[in-house]
Amino acid sequence: MRKFLVVLDDSKECLNAMRFAAMRAQHTGGEVEILSVIPPDEFNHWIGVGTLMREEAKERIHAHFEVFAKWMRDKHDIDPRLVIREGNVVEEILNRVQQSGEIGVLVLGAASGRGGPGPIISQLMRESGTLPVPMTIVPGEMSKERLEAIT
Repeated sequence: MRKFLVVLDDSKECLNAMRFAAMRAQHTGGEVEILSVIPPDEFNHWIGVGTLMREEAKERIHAHFEVFAKWMRDKHDIDPRLVIREGNVVEEILNRVQQSGEIGVLVLGAASGRGGPGPIISQLMRESGTLPVPMTIVPGEMSKERLEAIT
């Protein structure tokens, strides 16, 4: 079975990556795994404050995930799985892909504009030759209709 790994973050282009992963999973009989990574620098405070901030970050991630999960279940009959990690985003993506033998495709949303596709894609492109799975980059500005047509 093919599992699509998509990264959940606060970027605008994340939405198109989620759409693409859900549509491809539906059309190919696959699954979706959603990875959210909490950067460690968010918790460089006193122990008690850092623990509270970590829990609040996880609550935000779960709330954000539930929006996408409900949409995937209702519209595409896909029940995604959430994985939360702490650390460097790119390192955690690479770790997850290497740890799970079920992941078949890494799906990322690309930002448009002067800043380039985004820091995650820029860093992963340097690692792309050693990735054990293909990487699909979905343009953040692509319309929902166009996504539906190509999936």
